[in-house]
Amino acid sequence: MLVSLLTWVIVGGVAGWLAGLVVKGTGFGLGGDVLVGIIGAIVGGLIVSLIGGSGFSGFNLWSLFVAFIGAVVVLFIVRAVGGRSAKV
Repeated sequence: MLVSLLTWVIVGGVAGWLAGLVVKGTGFGLGGDVLVGIIGAIVGGLIVSLIGGSGFSGFNLWSLFVAFIGAVVVLFIVRAVGGRSAKV
């Protein structure tokens, strides 16, 4: 359980940080990046599952890719709904 949670935090943090680099102007900080990445892993897993693939599966490149895609989607949604000044 602890290892699984730590995996989500590490992969989510990296994915959130990378997504923050792609979607400029978010400025959520490290904690926000981790949160966006974890939410992104869930969203990315749902998106990939809908198109027939396997979602977040642990500490590997596929899971990082899925979490990254989800985090980018989450950041675009947050910016669209909250405007440029939205903070997590």
